[in-house]
Amino acid sequence: MHNKLKIALVLLLFMLSVGVIGFKIMMDLSWIDALYMTVITITTVGYRELQEPSPSDKLFITGFILFSVISVGYALAVITEYLLSTNSLEELGKKRKNKHLNSMKNHIIICGYGRNGKQAVQKLQDYNREFIIIEKDQQVIDDCSLDKLNFIRGNANDDEVLTKAGIDRASALITALPEDADNLFVVLSARQLNEDLKIISRGSEEKSYKKLKFAGANNVILPDAIGGQHMASLIVSPDLIEFWDRLSYGGSDGVNLEQVSFEQMFDDITECSIVKLNLRKQTGCTIIGYKSPQGDYIVNPDPKLQLVPGSKIIVVGNTEQILRLQKVYRINNDTT
Repeated sequence: MHNKLKIALVLLLFMLSVGVIGFKIMMDLSWIDALYMTVITITTVGYRELQEPSPSDKLFITGFILFSVISVGYALAVITEYLLSTNSLEELGKKRKNKHLNSMKNHIIICGYGRNGKQAVQKLQDYNREFIIIEKDQQVIDDCSLDKLNFIRGNANDDEVLTKAGIDRASALITALPEDADNLFVVLSARQLNEDLKIISRGSEEKSYKKLKFAGANNVILPDAIGGQHMASLIVSPDLIEFWDRLSYGGSDGVNLEQVSFEQMFDDITECSIVKLNLRKQTGCTIIGYKSPQGDYIVNPDPKLQLVPGSKIIVVGNTEQILRLQKVYRINNDTT
């Protein structure tokens, strides 16, 4: 379509040039008068000629009119088609995005697509979680290889933008904006719009931690503090940290952690011991943690520990084992 548009524009420019030069030479007109005659001839408005044309002038005008009618008609058709198609594509894109947003449920909203936002997106993609990104910089959106359906351009501080992102249907929100004040405002707005939403906020300064928690954030991450601790740990216990990195970022074997709730494992059982569950034989995954209904955590729980409604187990396994776990317990990552 763009090639046809270029041809049409070149054709119009060519006709204009031929007309101006032709009238200038044939009728000995000034450049302004030649341009005037060219325009009224191409547009067929029917104004009177500036002077009586000679027989040879009439032949030139006749040929120019015939050629210009065909050329201008083609150019107008191409330009009209292009404008209509452009508007249609934009409208189609808007409808497609709105349909996608309205269909999302239990998704994750990510505010800001900077360094931390990109890392969050990568992890969510690894777990096939649905997400929508709020980003105000159009250049960042244009430069990203992600489907543009995953983006909403706007300020995450705006309640209307959060509502458009489906915050009332979302399961979690990650705000990874560079300024703590902006993250604080997002947390306040998000908590007001959805009381049950899990909110994870980035923080730059330690003094912002309590403020973000008080505003309604479930978790506050301080990347700088974590980075310093991580680097020091690489000196104190390098092998342990390297192993943990493989768990966190996916090593050569694609090692991952997964959480499974009691309700995902059982439909009508009131309790079941870990040893009776026999998870390792069924899936290959190993239970490394337990979370009680009260929120208490137990590392490396006793095999005789009874799993009860409201509790969760934390398991570790490679990619194949995690997929087997998800298949056995019908885990779709929407309720974990």
